[in-house]
Amino acid sequence: MEHIKKLFAQNQFEQGLTVLKQERYELSGEAYKESLYYEAVAYRYLGQLENAATTLQTLLAEWPEYGRAFQELAHTQKAQGKTADALDNYYQAIRLNPALHASWASAAKLEASNNNAGQAERNQQQANFLLRQPKPVLAALNLYHEGKYYKAEKLCRAFLQSNPHHIEAMRTLANIGSQLDILNDAEFLLESVLVLEPDYDLAKFDYIKVLQRRQKHGEAYKHAQALLEKEPNNPLYKALFANLAASLDYDEQALALYEELITEQAIEDVAGTYVAKGHLLKAIGRQQDAIQSYQNAYRERPDFGDAYWSLANLKTYQFSDSEIVSMETAAGDSRTHLNDRIHFCFALGKAYEQQGEPSKSFEFYRQGNELKRETSQFKPEVLTQRIEAQRDYFTGERVSQLPSVLLNSEATPIFIVGLPRAGSTLLEQILAAHSKIEGTLELPNIPAIAHSLNGRQVQAEKPKYPYVLDELSTEKLTQLGERYLTETEAYRTGAPFFTDKMPNNFRHIGLIKTLLPHAKIIDARRNPMDCCFSAYKQLFAEGQEFSYGLDMLASYYRDYVTLMAHWKQVYPGSIHTVIHEQLVDDPEAEIKALFEYLELPLEPQCLQSHKAERRVKTASSEQVRQPINAKGVGQWRKFEAELKPLQEALGAELIEQWDKR
Repeated sequence: MEHIKKLFAQNQFEQGLTVLKQERYELSGEAYKESLYYEAVAYRYLGQLENAATTLQTLLAEWPEYGRAFQELAHTQKAQGKTADALDNYYQAIRLNPALHASWASAAKLEASNNNAGQAERNQQQANFLLRQPKPVLAALNLYHEGKYYKAEKLCRAFLQSNPHHIEAMRTLANIGSQLDILNDAEFLLESVLVLEPDYDLAKFDYIKVLQRRQKHGEAYKHAQALLEKEPNNPLYKALFANLAASLDYDEQALALYEELITEQAIEDVAGTYVAKGHLLKAIGRQQDAIQSYQNAYRERPDFGDAYWSLANLKTYQFSDSEIVSMETAAGDSRTHLNDRIHFCFALGKAYEQQGEPSKSFEFYRQGNELKRETSQFKPEVLTQRIEAQRDYFTGERVSQLPSVLLNSEATPIFIVGLPRAGSTLLEQILAAHSKIEGTLELPNIPAIAHSLNGRQVQAEKPKYPYVLDELSTEKLTQLGERYLTETEAYRTGAPFFTDKMPNNFRHIGLIKTLLPHAKIIDARRNPMDCCFSAYKQLFAEGQEFSYGLDMLASYYRDYVTLMAHWKQVYPGSIHTVIHEQLVDDPEAEIKALFEYLELPLEPQCLQSHKAERRVKTASSEQVRQPINAKGVGQWRKFEAELKPLQEALGAELIEQWDKR
C-alpha cells in the first residue's frame, strides 16, 4: 500500500487506482479495508462520485465503525451537492474519531452556510486545536480513536522522549493507558498534566473518568463537583457528576441531575441519560420506574440497543411483539452501529428464550457473542498461562516461606469468588442481611494490585506476578494489604465484616491470603453447563472477555476448578464452597454452614434475605429480591442440542465431578 499512497500523494490517481485493483486479491483484513478507502478517495479526485459512493458503502457494510470512511463519504456527498447528508456524515465521522480535523473544518463551513454561527465557530475551534498539534501527536490521536492503542502508545512515547512535557501527548498517552487498563499510569500522567496546566478542564474531565474507573468515587466526586461549579450549564460535566453521585448512593441528587439533563435536552445523548437513570432506579428497587426510563430511552432513539438490553437484563421483563419487531429491524439494518447491534442480539436472545423458542434464541445469542468477540483483544492462552503461574508459584513450601503480614484492622473482608453468574449475588444478599456484614460491590482493588505487581509485561512469556512477591519485604506486603483496606473504605460504614464479590479474584487467592491473612473466602460454584451458558447469555458492562465463546468458557471453567483445588490444598480449611444447587435444595442447612465457617451466629433475617432493602447493581438484582428458588437450575437443558459443543469442551469427567469439594 505504501507505493500506492505515494502515487496518490503525487496526484497520480489513475495509475494508483490501476495498481490498487491489481494487488487487491492479495489483501485481507486491515490492508483490504485500507485499499477500499483509497479506492474511494481516488474515485472522488477523478470526479467519479457514484463509484466513490458505491465503494464507501461496501467499506462501511464491512467496517461500520470506521470514522475515516464516513469522512470520505461526507466529502463525496458534499461534492455531489448533498450538503445535508454530508453534514450528518461529518458528525458521524467525528463521533467515531474526534481527531479528524478535516471533518471538524468541513462541518464548520456547512454550519456557517446554514447560518449556525455558534456551532460553526465551535467546530472550527476544534479543527484549529487539532491542527496545532505536532504531526506525531495528531497521528497518535487518530490511531487511538481507531482502537490501535499499541501503535498509538509507541508514537506517543517516542514523541515524549524529546518533548517530555507536551500536554496533549501526555493526555493522549494517559487515555491510551486507560483503554489498556493501565489505570495507575493513566492517573499519574493526568495528575502531571494538571500540575503543568491546572485549568485544563478536558484533562481534568479525563482524570475524573480514570478516578471513577479506579473506584475512587469520593475523590472523583469532589473534582466533578468543582468542574460543574465552574461551568454549571455544561451538560457533559453535569452528566459526569450525576453518575458519580449515583455511584456514591446519593440517589436523590443523582435522580434530580438526570431529570435536569432530560428536561433541558441540552445533552446530545438524552437516550443515554434515560438509561443511566434507569440503572439507578433498578439498583434501588424501583423496577417499574426503571422500565419506564429504559422505554423512554428507546423512544428517544429507536436504534439504541442498550435501552432494549437494559430491559432484557432485568431478567423479569417480557418484551411485547412490537418491541421484538423493532429490535429485529434495527439489528438487521446495516446502518445500525456495531455496539447497538451487539446489544440487540443479546436482547433478542432473551426475548425468544422467554417465548420458548430455543433455536431462534440461541442464534441471536451466538450472533451477539461472535460480534462481541470480534471487538475483543482477549487471548485465552495468556489467561491460562497466568493461572498456571499461580499454581507454579504458590506451593505449600513457598507459602510457608512468605513473610507474615500483620494488619491493624478491625474490618475483615469476605471474598466471594468463582465464575460470573454462579450465584455470588445471592450469597452476598444473604451475607449482607447479617447485622455484622456490609455488602459492597465487585471491587477491582485486588486485580489492580496484581496488575501493578505485574508491571507492563502484559504479554510476557513469564509474567512478573506472582514471582515478584519474592522480592517484597514484610513492610511492602503490609503496605499492599493496608492499601486494599484503605481503598475500600469508601464502600464501608464500620461493620466488622464486608464483602468483595469480584468473581475473578479466584485467580488471586494466593495474593489475598498473603496480604490479608485474616480474609474469609467463599467459593460460589454452580453446575458448569448452567453457569457457562448463563455467562454466554450475558452481555457484561466490561471485562469477562472469556465469556464470548463456548470454547473459551469451557476452558475458563476448567482452569477455575483446577486452580480452586490447588488453593484448597495449599490453604486447607481456609475456603468454604457453596454449591448453588445445594443452596437451592436446602437453604437453611447451607446458610447455617456458611455462617459457621464465618464464625458468626446465624440471624433469622439471613434466611429471608430477599426482603432486605439494599442496593443491588449486578445483573441478578431482580432475582435476589425473590425467595430462593430453582428457576435457574437446569435451564441449559432447553438448549441441549445447541450446547453440545460446550458439553464436549468441558468433558464428561468435569461435568460429573464439578461439585466435589
